[in-house]
Amino acid sequence: MTGRVSFAAGVGFTTALLVCMAETPAWPSPSPQAPAIESAKSAIVTATALNITLDGVLEEEAWQTAPTIGELTQREPRTGEQPSERTEVRLLRDQNALYIGVMSYDSEPEKIIGTDMTRDGGLRSEDRVEIVLDTYGDQRNAFYFATNPSGALVDGLVFANGQSNLDWDAIWTVRTRRTREGWSAEFEIPFKSLSFPSGKTRWGFNISRTIQRKLEEARWSGARLQTQFFQVSEAGEITNLEGLSQGVGLHVRPFVAGRWLHRRVTGLDTVKGKPGLDVSYNVTPSLKLTATANTDFGETEVDARQINLTRFSLFFPEKRSFFLEDAGVFNFSNAAVVAPNYLSPARAQVIPFFSRQIGLVSGDEVPIEAGLKLTGKVGRTDLGVLNVRTGDIRRVPASNLFVARARRNFLRQSYVGAIVTQGDPARNSSATTLGTDVALSTSNFLGRRRNLIFNAYGVGSARAGTSSDGLSYGASLEYPNDIWELELSSRTVEGTFDPALGFVARKNVRLLRVGARYNPRPRRFLGIQQMFNGVIYNRFSRVDTGQLESANLFIIIPDWHFKSGDSLHALLSPDFVYERLFVPFEISPGVILRPGEYRFTRWSNNVATASKRRLQTRIQWLFGTFWSGHADELQTSMTFKLPPRFTFSASAVQTFARLPEGHFTARIVSSQVNYAASPFLAVSNLIQYDNRSRNLSWQSRIRWTVQPGNDLFLIVNQGWIHGTEDGRFRFSPHDTQLSTKLQYTFRL
Repeated sequence: MTGRVSFAAGVGFTTALLVCMAETPAWPSPSPQAPAIESAKSAIVTATALNITLDGVLEEEAWQTAPTIGELTQREPRTGEQPSERTEVRLLRDQNALYIGVMSYDSEPEKIIGTDMTRDGGLRSEDRVEIVLDTYGDQRNAFYFATNPSGALVDGLVFANGQSNLDWDAIWTVRTRRTREGWSAEFEIPFKSLSFPSGKTRWGFNISRTIQRKLEEARWSGARLQTQFFQVSEAGEITNLEGLSQGVGLHVRPFVAGRWLHRRVTGLDTVKGKPGLDVSYNVTPSLKLTATANTDFGETEVDARQINLTRFSLFFPEKRSFFLEDAGVFNFSNAAVVAPNYLSPARAQVIPFFSRQIGLVSGDEVPIEAGLKLTGKVGRTDLGVLNVRTGDIRRVPASNLFVARARRNFLRQSYVGAIVTQGDPARNSSATTLGTDVALSTSNFLGRRRNLIFNAYGVGSARAGTSSDGLSYGASLEYPNDIWELELSSRTVEGTFDPALGFVARKNVRLLRVGARYNPRPRRFLGIQQMFNGVIYNRFSRVDTGQLESANLFIIIPDWHFKSGDSLHALLSPDFVYERLFVPFEISPGVILRPGEYRFTRWSNNVATASKRRLQTRIQWLFGTFWSGHADELQTSMTFKLPPRFTFSASAVQTFARLPEGHFTARIVSSQVNYAASPFLAVSNLIQYDNRSRNLSWQSRIRWTVQPGNDLFLIVNQGWIHGTEDGRFRFSPHDTQLSTKLQYTFRL
């Protein structure tokens, strides 16, 4: 490693790590100086020795005698007022589990919306009850649980006081029941499924109820427009949590997986079967050690198709369960790990550690022989350590890959952190990335209950035996609130910056970004709930020469969201774009743009119906000049729900470009059909086609949860290649794959 990166990154990492670990109390006890939960909302969890029958009916004596936690307050549409419908919430516990009973009264029960039973299904279009549990009391991290009137199980992790990972799955259950008075939900959350410090008797808690047909949300705590539900710092507290049992803290999950693959070209059939094991152990009540051996991801959903019309790398999100669990611990600079675009925060486009780099190289699956992960809290420090051993395949040698992340929390919502990665999954060479970051955040800016976030980071990368060391650094100031949203940010990524285990959208660029949005809520104007207006300017210049490479000015002209839930972007929003090519760019096969300057303007228009409707549609049309010519892009989608078991959706993205260098069409079409026999047995079918690969694919996934923690998966993947024979258009069968996996969980 050269002196520049070694000094800049190494000293920064060491400093941040010392800050992280300084004055940390001996584990496992949490820091006595950790900030207390400050909220006027407080409720007592009633201890009970009575049996609770989980059936969604809150008629047992324990429920009848437990007090309610108090009234909820309306957040939308009438902030601060009483909800239009009454909600009663009661809390019980025994030694092994927390029970939450919710009675959601409704004066029009026939209009209750509950159409999705699938595990971790999207509930944004449903009536729902959502819960966060801040078991550490740190006002930053929490467990998330939610359900709808159909009894869907949705869970996740909240981190960094607002970020979420909804791909995390816990062992818990819920039952719901519809009545002539509304609907009720009965949650059972075992303490073995949660992490919390021993001896802590107060937890952060919040609950939200949404009545979708009214677009009404009511919360127990933090019912302000500026506050998002995942802002754990705005939660209330629950007490009387003494004598809880987490057991030994040992979870053992053996599994057996099988796969049959038929390759059409060679006619060869391959059958493979293997056992595997996942084990986790609570080293302390707040620190978990997870091990995996002979890892299998056969049950993972396929990626959504993308066609790249840019000069930069495509981004595909992580979907594998081993890496998704506790993913928030490795989050860097509060960056949401999503596909970057010019509307996403600038910091989201540099990710020092992106777990998808492990086990996947150039689209090929690399076997993971073993992995070890340590995640959790030590005092006020969030800690994550990951070590993975991958096997070898064609041209990809076996590798040992290592990641460590530490984040020291201070004040109510701020932190300073450090990250280090070691190893190269593609070359098995010594590649190191070191970085530090700091976040200063408040939800009470100037004492006015407003959000303000400052982030800064610095990362260095280096490879042994080369001089290709590089740096990336930047800072941002954000004011993300309901009426006004402001952002000022800058980011520099050197051309030699190459985090082997990370993701970078663009290199050799210096970004300046300025954005402002004004989103008023008119009291009475055409039935409008909120109007979104704004302007965003991005400027990318080259680091090595200072020359302007890209710029765009995007103007958001009233985007109207109605009280009905429908939205209309009837006016035209322009996006003024400047691009400079320094080398030829093949935007489509055979269509090559020459080096030079390009100025063009894109206009957009869209309309969407409310997600509460049985038939939901969205149409977006982008048109105007495009590089050296013109292009139209049409995005359409529709979702049809046949409650409570069927959901059908279809979408298409089509770009029709007419350039002097050539005409081309880019097309992606997909369709999904889901059927849920119950919240524990569901079938999903996904069909996708794009005209770039000329490949039609179908994946069918069956997941049967025999009981929470014990699952059977059956997955079918079939492909077809489209072409013409004898002048006729047809699809020819391609590879066929059948996978199955059975897993069983033992908890002590």
